[in-house]
Amino acid sequence: MIPSCIDLFAGCGGLSLGLGAAGFSTLFAIEAHADAFDTYRANLLDSGRNRHSWPAWLDKRAWQAQDVLVHHETELAELRGKVDLVAGGPPCQGFSMNGLRRPDDPRSKMVDVYLHYVEIVRPRLILLENVVGFRSMKHRTGGTYSDYTKRRLEAFGYDTWIEILRAADWGVPQRRPRFVLIAAPKGTLPGIDPMQRLRVARKAFLVARGLGPDHTSASAAISDLEESDMEPGLDSEWGHLGFRALKRSREAATPYQRLMRVDSLNQPGDLRLPRHSTASVGRMRDILDNCERGVCLRLVDRERLGIKKRSTTPLAPDGPAPTISTLPDDFVHYSKPRAMTVREHARLQSFPDWFSFKGPYTTGGSRRRDACPRFTQVGNAVPPLLAEALGEMLMGLLAVQKRDESPHLAESLSMLGEYPTDVRKIVDGDFAATL
Repeated sequence: MIPSCIDLFAGCGGLSLGLGAAGFSTLFAIEAHADAFDTYRANLLDSGRNRHSWPAWLDKRAWQAQDVLVHHETELAELRGKVDLVAGGPPCQGFSMNGLRRPDDPRSKMVDVYLHYVEIVRPRLILLENVVGFRSMKHRTGGTYSDYTKRRLEAFGYDTWIEILRAADWGVPQRRPRFVLIAAPKGTLPGIDPMQRLRVARKAFLVARGLGPDHTSASAAISDLEESDMEPGLDSEWGHLGFRALKRSREAATPYQRLMRVDSLNQPGDLRLPRHSTASVGRMRDILDNCERGVCLRLVDRERLGIKKRSTTPLAPDGPAPTISTLPDDFVHYSKPRAMTVREHARLQSFPDWFSFKGPYTTGGSRRRDACPRFTQVGNAVPPLLAEALGEMLMGLLAVQKRDESPHLAESLSMLGEYPTDVRKIVDGDFAATL
């Protein structure tokens, strides 16, 4: 029987894509933003590329995770002990070192929503992924959000393992450090450290995909997405507005490019080039000529160039990119005085070329806080290659659990009787009442 997974806060589908490649079938995915869910649906549901068994009781649309708890609590309770994996990453903006890290950020409270799904469903395994700030941001109950999550899971009857992983170690052409938590019912993985298993399997994972042993560089990832010396052709989607596009070269130049081209015979989408003013092009040419690569512009360079934005970074061609952000103007291409395309960001995240994105390219002004355009979808995603590596490790853990299946596992999954949390207190924001 194919292992089942629930993907919470699924975004555009990076985690589901990787877990599916590792052998999981997605039971359902919850994502609040309509544009991100449209991307998820087009690539992973309607296309038939990923195995899924979406329940009839849940509409295939964007959902707030807490609303599903309210409207489908009975159906979720019927899944108790029947799901192999609950996975996901509660919205990370509240924990990010680049954000305000406000304790009252409502997005940070989604951790409690995630934990309540676990409390109801009691899966065999748990995967929680987030930014590294999850391990340092203080929780109102004492300790950090990492400490709080570990305490709650242990109260539910789970053992936990925590690690900071770097996406570049698994072939992703991006440094991107991530907080990863794995949990399993107490005593069901005797003598096993899942993170050690992951580290041991790394070399074989890379070799199987023609990657490694060195990290994949930015140029190795995107050098086949060409901007010819002649004026590029019009973009297939946005040409009517005068936008032009890159073109993928006929042949892949590196093993990583060959991997990204699998099942993609035609030109990929999302290659629309940005339109810059003459002054902007001049500043970016100056950045490429005079500033250190791979790091944010130093204060002296920002002042010299009249740039207030602190995150502007010229890519280095010979190393992995920094963490891909949600904004199109955070990076300057390593050889061209321009910002990057959505497809280039997607390549640096390890999305295959057949995967396309839906919705607007970007938004600004008052809509930026709540919108989820294409650049945001890519930047918020779990890199599919890293998700696949995690998925393969989790499949191995399931094999151990099922090989040693015993009454002890069934008891672990159903312990504590009925779940005590009042769902409506979570939805109404009274999180202290859930402790």
